[in-house]
Amino acid sequence: MEVGIVGLPYVGKTALFRALTGVGADPGGAARANVGVAPIPDPRLDALARHVETKKVVPATLKVVDVPGLVRGASEGGGLGNAFLSHVRDVDALIHVVRCFRSADVPHVDGSLDAARDIETVELELILADLQMVENALPRAEKSARKKEADSEARLSVLKKAEPLLSEGRPVRGLPLDTEDERRAMRGLAMLSAKPVLYVANVGENDPQGEGEQARRVREHAAAHHAGFVPVCAQLEAELAELEPGERAEMLAGLGLTEPALHKLARAAYALLGLQSFYTAGPKEIRAWTIPAASKAPQAAGAIHTDFERGFIRVEVYSVDDMDKYGSEKAIRDAGRQRTEGKDYVMRDGDVCHFLFNI
Repeated sequence: MEVGIVGLPYVGKTALFRALTGVGADPGGAARANVGVAPIPDPRLDALARHVETKKVVPATLKVVDVPGLVRGASEGGGLGNAFLSHVRDVDALIHVVRCFRSADVPHVDGSLDAARDIETVELELILADLQMVENALPRAEKSARKKEADSEARLSVLKKAEPLLSEGRPVRGLPLDTEDERRAMRGLAMLSAKPVLYVANVGENDPQGEGEQARRVREHAAAHHAGFVPVCAQLEAELAELEPGERAEMLAGLGLTEPALHKLARAAYALLGLQSFYTAGPKEIRAWTIPAASKAPQAAGAIHTDFERGFIRVEVYSVDDMDKYGSEKAIRDAGRQRTEGKDYVMRDGDVCHFLFNI
């Protein structure tokens, strides 16, 4: 799964990407996407590591794509136009960075600071790009649907539902889809305005908790659209990422923060994608594994290895909270807190698992 960092030019997207992934931007890649992997900060890994002696601890990760800055008219080829949009179509969700800081050294692309206007600019370009795609695809879809194939009919149905919404300047996120064929067709169309969004207010160092007027506008927009919101000072986060743990904690305390905002951002992006974690814990490693929420035990086993899913027999499972309370797997078993579950078990976020399989 991957997320794309989007926004206007000079809003702090690349600083945020660097802080999340530790990967520097390609100095010659203004027209290309920067790609990196962001670890998901997870206090439950620390809890397991306190009780299980191990050689290494491996967090869950997300692939992050920093796409070129979007400008007004991109849907019609303005700025990097289709180069930007092609990168966005490949991701599963968007992190929309909105500038909420003032800087004489970094001019705003539109000449003034206005978070609400900037959000509208980016979102309108995504909608217009979708509308253009739909209008181009409809004649082909109508021709294919005459063959009475389910996939073709579903694609045409989705396009016809999307066109009036997009024509009104509204996103297709939340478009009602009646069948699994339609849902599959929507995924295949990869519409930009259908992707879930997490709004990030990039604030100044004097407003790390996002209490200023511009951040408030981003927060209100996110709430009105049932989207996530996280305030982040990308420049500050980039500096924090380069500090030793002790220095980082001291700097955070001085700012009145308990953790870097990036930790909240990474977890929010993870949740945005409908993901959850389960864990394996042993002497070689403690690892967080990523699965879609509501996955069953065999699918979770398959996240480790496809053979585990194919030959799944059962899973022995307990929670991270149990380990924190009892201190060892033996004590958990003695307390009757370890469970044995079968193929129909729906995984819970925070499960610690031993899978039994036979191939």
